[in-house]
Amino acid sequence: MYVVTGATGNVGRALVRTLSGAGLPVTAVARKITGDEVPEGVRAVAADLAEPAGLGPAFEGAEALFLLVAGEDPPGVLDAAKTAGIRRVVLLSSQGVGTRPEAYGHPARFEKALRESGLDWTVLRSGGMDTNAFAWAGSVRARREAAAPFGDIGLPFVDPDDVAAVAAAVLREDTHAGATYTLTGPAPTTPRERAAAIGAALGEPVRFTEQTREEAHALMASFMPLPVVEGTLAILGEPTEEERRVAPDVERVLGRAPGTFAAWAQRNAAAFR
Repeated sequence: MYVVTGATGNVGRALVRTLSGAGLPVTAVARKITGDEVPEGVRAVAADLAEPAGLGPAFEGAEALFLLVAGEDPPGVLDAAKTAGIRRVVLLSSQGVGTRPEAYGHPARFEKALRESGLDWTVLRSGGMDTNAFAWAGSVRARREAAAPFGDIGLPFVDPDDVAAVAAAVLREDTHAGATYTLTGPAPTTPRERAAAIGAALGEPVRFTEQTREEAHALMASFMPLPVVEGTLAILGEPTEEERRVAPDVERVLGRAPGTFAAWAQRNAAAFR
């Protein structure tokens, strides 16, 4: 049995689909989830990582766990996993833990707790994801417009389906214990280029508007903790060489290159119509 937390999210949904499509038993876990939201044969369990004491039924009978960074008690979550008999944990963390630890203390605490848990572990440090572009969906549908700061600074955003594919491989194989993988796309793209790719997928131009740092800060602070806002804006506006660099780990694990943003935009064009 494989347990996937965050099973209704961008990565979790694809991971559940991949594992169940391979004929593997899967428990899909999210705070709110029903059987109608998962493929046939997948067990859906509503549970909250912020409440480790209630995770027993979700983890029951499982051997491996895909874990999000959520809640404030990573040792409690991992103790619940061990009590249920889980042996292997794959943690979805952030590239920022390695490049800007001062701003990414929350996922860093999860990584530390996992390494100290006594469980077999693998950490996936994801860069920015292509699905961040869904923030433009409303303005693209209404006005064919996309707005973001730092319009000409490129970063190698990654397709969440590739993150899910790596997670599926790592969960199923015993050769990744103790590894930390950084997951990026195949090439840096700028916000301006991503807006153009969405326009190409729609067959209509999408106008790009560059926000000031202050405008972006005010918007992000409405739904993100301030240290994360500052860290994210620093990555977007002043990326380090490591943050700009294409990491080899997606291809190393999957034996193929990661997908492009243009391909992601084509697959998800309906969200922007």
